[in-house]
Amino acid sequence: MTFLQLFWEFFKIGLFAMGGGPATLPFLMDLADKYDWYALDDLTDMVAVSESTPGPLGVNMATYAGFQAAGIAGGLTATLALVLPSVIIIILIAKFLTNFSERPMVKAVFSGVRPAVTALIAVAIWGLFRVVLVTEEGALAVKPLILCAVVFVLMQLKPLKKLHPAVWLLAAAVVGIVFRF
Repeated sequence: MTFLQLFWEFFKIGLFAMGGGPATLPFLMDLADKYDWYALDDLTDMVAVSESTPGPLGVNMATYAGFQAAGIAGGLTATLALVLPSVIIIILIAKFLTNFSERPMVKAVFSGVRPAVTALIAVAIWGLFRVVLVTEEGALAVKPLILCAVVFVLMQLKPLKKLHPAVWLLAAAVVGIVFRF
């Protein structure tokens, strides 16, 4: 039964989470409440692992969540279920959109979807903010907030913008170890 639930839940995520990996976060938060596959606090670990491994964020998170729920077979099931709607939709779009892409209704659909995707990503960012930068008592977690601010400021400097993301992750890991986050 777990595999059917995994498939169904991640198929729905793949069908409705437009906007890439960050748009899957609200759905994954909902799954943490709905099932005991992983805890809400595990989402930060899922994002960290997914961002530090090759491949799309959403697919990596589905694999991680499926693995947490049911091992290797669960990871494969969740990944396949997440990707399947996109494959089906892309095949259909490739078949039909070339003939209809300039129609006003098609343009209107995409104009309506963009703000919704932006809202989904904003909700995910807000959720991650609360998990990472707010303590259980509701106060701001000072050390993570300082690290976040420092990394943000440093990433605005032109020479540092060119650093590979792995360098930032490695530096953050070292800071986390040194300052015992």
